[in-house]
Amino acid sequence: MISVDFSLFIQMANFILLIFILNAILYKPIRNILIERKKKIQSYEKGIEALEQDAAESEQTLKAKISEAKSKGIQEKDALKEAGQEEEKRLINEINQKAQADLEAVRAQIAKDVEAAKGKLKAEVKAFSAAIAEKILGRAVS
Repeated sequence: MISVDFSLFIQMANFILLIFILNAILYKPIRNILIERKKKIQSYEKGIEALEQDAAESEQTLKAKISEAKSKGIQEKDALKEAGQEEEKRLINEINQKAQADLEAVRAQIAKDVEAAKGKLKAEVKAFSAAIAEKILGRAVS
């Protein structure tokens, strides 16, 4: 049988003392470590959230800059293309004018050569006609 005597009170006191000692030596340091760990994890999570937000903002900024650079590049390309087309038109006009001038010079030279040839042929026609007439008639023509 169980007898309730003074040893029961000693066991209860021993149990309560053991709870306080275990709490002070074992449970409190573990709880403190867990609390610190939880605080560190929370601070890391906040840091991660801040970095994710910064990364998202940087990505948006980068996309905006890329878009701006693309539009600026397209504008510059169009401006250069237009300038090239204008230069091409200018060069073509210049070449056409030079070709027209050269063509006129060649035509003038040809006309001059034709007139010179006509003049020579007129002078030679008389001699050729006299020679042909002499051959046909068989005598000298004066």
